[in-house]
Amino acid sequence: MCIETRHAKAFLKAQINKSDRNDARGIAQMMRVNLFRPVHVKTLTSQKRRVLLTARKLLQEKAIAIENDIRGLLLNFGLKVGMVGAVKFEQRIRELVSGLPDLGEIVERLLDARRKLREHFAALHRKLLDLARGDEVCRRLMTIPGVGPVVSLAFVATIDIPARFRNSKSVGPVLGLTPVRSQSGESDRVGRISLCGDGMMRTLLFEAAQTMLRPSTRWSWLKAWAMKVAQRRGSGKAVVALARRLAVIMHRMWCDGTDFRWTREVQMA
Repeated sequence: MCIETRHAKAFLKAQINKSDRNDARGIAQMMRVNLFRPVHVKTLTSQKRRVLLTARKLLQEKAIAIENDIRGLLLNFGLKVGMVGAVKFEQRIRELVSGLPDLGEIVERLLDARRKLREHFAALHRKLLDLARGDEVCRRLMTIPGVGPVVSLAFVATIDIPARFRNSKSVGPVLGLTPVRSQSGESDRVGRISLCGDGMMRTLLFEAAQTMLRPSTRWSWLKAWAMKVAQRRGSGKAVVALARRLAVIMHRMWCDGTDFRWTREVQMA
């Protein structure tokens, strides 16, 4: 059994002296008086998918870091790369260092490392696409505008078992998408979102919400709702609210086995 770490830390913090012996005694006391909070242990399939998502993201970040470093190194010599995509990046760098053989020899090593990272990233991305296309739940979640293979597979791997939530609204607090409240006497303050839970899934939901709010995205009742929130509260809070509602909708679609409904009339029917 795994216990919730923040709750255990708060319980053990009451001890004056911190030692391994006192911590063991405190944990034993928690178990004896039933003050612990169990944590869901994900299935092996979800853990493997999580490893795939993490490795893919790591390779992507390292490749982007090398590209930014190359830009910074060339800028010291007055060579500006400019706006160029990942495909033509290597060609653009070689054009800039064509007249500097010493610099080109050094940059070539960085380009080789970047190329290998990009190749491995592409291989993992293809594997991710195959998993998403072969999963019925992921295909259903991808009917939501702004939700692609990465977001759907990450959501399935994060939630793991949808039945462990009593209702779909409980998904928002677990992913850290609800505001923190501090109440004491006459003071009642509502702060920013808690940022608890899975940071990768929260970031992907933010990206999906931003994609949905783009002008090029197809109009739907959910986008109309988010646009009204943006008019009242601002675009930043609208993105957070839309990300939270996306998580709720995705969980409900998973439980009900239904596709995304573009209009409220069909939804209410």
